[in-house]
Order: sequence, then C-alpha cells, then structure tokens
Amino acid sequence: MSVLAIARMGHPILLQRAVEVEDVNAPQIRLLLQNMRETLTESGGVGLAAPQVYVSLRMFLYSVPPARSEGEEDPPRPVQALINPVLEPVGSDTVPRLEGCLSIPGLRGEVPRYRQVRYKGWNEHGVWVEGVASGFCANVMQHEMDHLDGILYPMRMTDMARFGFEAEIGRYGVKA
Repeated sequence: MSVLAIARMGHPILLQRAVEVEDVNAPQIRLLLQNMRETLTESGGVGLAAPQVYVSLRMFLYSVPPARSEGEEDPPRPVQALINPVLEPVGSDTVPRLEGCLSIPGLRGEVPRYRQVRYKGWNEHGVWVEGVASGFCANVMQHEMDHLDGILYPMRMTDMARFGFEAEIGRYGVKA
C-alpha cells in the first residue's frame, strides 16, 4: 500500500487545501496554537501544520533548533507561528533536503526545496510579519506550507530511490 493510500485512509484532511483563518486573534486560534505547540514539543519535531492535528486551517508552527541552524542566514529560532501564510521562492535555486513527517512516521525521503523563501502572514500574537528564510528554516516552512495545500512530501520527490524507512535509508547513501 502506498504512503498516499495510507494518508487517505487515516488522514483525508491531509490531502485537502486548508481554509483561511478568518480571525487570527480569536480565542479558539490561541488555544489551537497552544495545543499544537504542546504536540510539537512532545513529538520532538520542528514544524506542525493545523491539518496534521485534524483542523483544516491555514496555519503552522516552525522552528530551527541550534543543531539544525545553517549559519548566519539561518539562525536558531524558537517555535513560531504563521497564520494565513504566503511563501514565494527567492530565485530558482533548489537543494535536495532529506525530510520526514510526523504524519508519515518512520519514513524519510529527499525532496527538492528552494534555498530561500520570502514569507508573510500573521504571527501568534496577531502581528503581521514578513521576511526571508534560508536554509533549514526555508525547508521547514515549505514542508509545512505543503500541508496547508494538501501536499505530502513524497508527492514532491523526484527520485523514489531516495525514499525509505528511516532505519534503513543510510544503506542507500542518503544521509539523515
């Protein structure tokens, strides 16, 4: 059975486009973000989109742990939120990134991602934010944005030979 077939059975919301948040300051949004933050912390992940917790809203959390920072242009970041985000590539340069997903546990695959993205949206305090993300942060943002558009990372892969179980993928020359 394919990963997408499993996703369709267990999480059909993951394959649908999420809807815009109407009131970014609503108490329900604050509560959802708090619950998502707890879920992300417990999972040890670096990002989480609302559809992954069965809520079809355009919002996600992202972070860059110090160990994953790729330098000055990609500093460590605590967990932050983007509500009704918009991402645009900065240039056309892509880099292969090894990704996993809390919604598809135990698997990893190599996905081409833009090196830099311009982002804008509302943060968890209801403040409009915008900027440019590079490196690992850009990767996490693109992965989470895909969740808001009903896309799972295997759907972005260009070489399925670079996809497999986390415990086995090292045998194929793909570094975690």
